[in-house]
Amino acid sequence: MVHQYKNNGYNIVLDVNSGLVHAVDDVVYDVIPLFEEKQIDEIVNALEDVYSEKDIREAYEEISQLKSDGVLFTKDIYEEYIDKFKERETVVKALCLHIAHDCNLACKYCFAEEGEYHGRRALMSFEVGKKALDFLVKNSGSRKNLEVDFFGGEPLMNFDVVKQLVAYGRSLEEPYHKKFRFTLTTNGVLLNDDIIEFANKEMGNVVLSVDGRKEIHDMMRPTRNGKGSYDLIMPKFKKVAESRNQTNYYVRGTFTHNNLDFSKDVLSLADEGFEQISVEPVVTAETESYAIRKEDLPQIFEEYDKLAAELVKRKKEGRGFNFFHFMIDLNGGPCVYKRLSGCGSGCEYLAVTPWGDFYPCHQFVGEEKFLMGNVDEGITKPEISEMFKNCNVYSKEKCKNCFAKFFCSGGCAANSYNFHGHINDTYDIGCEMQKKRVECAIMIKAALAQ
Repeated sequence: MVHQYKNNGYNIVLDVNSGLVHAVDDVVYDVIPLFEEKQIDEIVNALEDVYSEKDIREAYEEISQLKSDGVLFTKDIYEEYIDKFKERETVVKALCLHIAHDCNLACKYCFAEEGEYHGRRALMSFEVGKKALDFLVKNSGSRKNLEVDFFGGEPLMNFDVVKQLVAYGRSLEEPYHKKFRFTLTTNGVLLNDDIIEFANKEMGNVVLSVDGRKEIHDMMRPTRNGKGSYDLIMPKFKKVAESRNQTNYYVRGTFTHNNLDFSKDVLSLADEGFEQISVEPVVTAETESYAIRKEDLPQIFEEYDKLAAELVKRKKEGRGFNFFHFMIDLNGGPCVYKRLSGCGSGCEYLAVTPWGDFYPCHQFVGEEKFLMGNVDEGITKPEISEMFKNCNVYSKEKCKNCFAKFFCSGGCAANSYNFHGHINDTYDIGCEMQKKRVECAIMIKAALAQ
């Protein structure tokens, strides 16, 4: 499978099955779609009004050599192994600890219902968190590196327990030959110097929630009394970014129908000095006023194109930044399992509620049909794990012939469930945006390689 597109003046050809990218001239670009369907003389006849016969024949020979070298028109070597892939042994390697089902903001797009997740407000006790870490160690097999994300609601509303659990996790490392990587996601309201110092010592990554421009952030992320939170959090976030030497953190925002010009929000964060930025599209019911609609996609695509061009420009000027959705590894990238199945939700990655229930990920919390077990009994519904384990790019009809399948790994299972009622489908609007982001990311690589 070959995918071709033009972006910001570049002719890009992606060989989907190998992941190899070619930046080509116009004549090669136009010969490629005809290459496997027509003989050379037919191609000459088809393109002779545009290019000289000599150029067409040279392009044809160049493409023939690329195919012979195994870097273009390669075959899919993964689908024949999918049954073996489904039978792979998996271990739990990551937990999302819902340390607080409560929040001090009232974000309008919050999928967690201001931290309540279809249920009651609650804070995780140390005892529940301790059992969760014990479960993780016990069910991680021989894997050494384990990940734990402190999530909410707002985790800093239960910071004492966060500190206790980090200390307990560290106490498990040597006797069980494990290494914990802790992360923290926060809205910043309760951040102070002591918390920043602790996070810099113990947290492998910190995610800082901010939506970009002040007017956008304050509109969508007000406090419980309706006031904006931008001025309160931004000085703290800048301190976190600088104290971590502009690495191992993200400022993470959400754009909605209300700010389809979201490239301005990304650049606003860059102009504030942040170098690790993620601004992602809201995913919500189509009935919400701020939901992204199909008719929004052309403008969103233009925004991604503008953002990609500006990112290239700034990087060449020595004032670049990283945009999460444009970060792509064309040389190595994730392992085959990740390429086929994604994040590992439901089998390698679980969410834990404040009272100790297990769900496939944080976005399934509160959906009782996906309740998998708890910290006292372990996994009581292994069939749910099996269902997620068997979810992959070949189990989704929409993914089979999609050029982006090995980059997005089939997309988010929760989004599929929320929009289609099962996990083996895709969130269609999200797919279109993902494909555009992949195209932009590859163009950036081509532009920066010159």
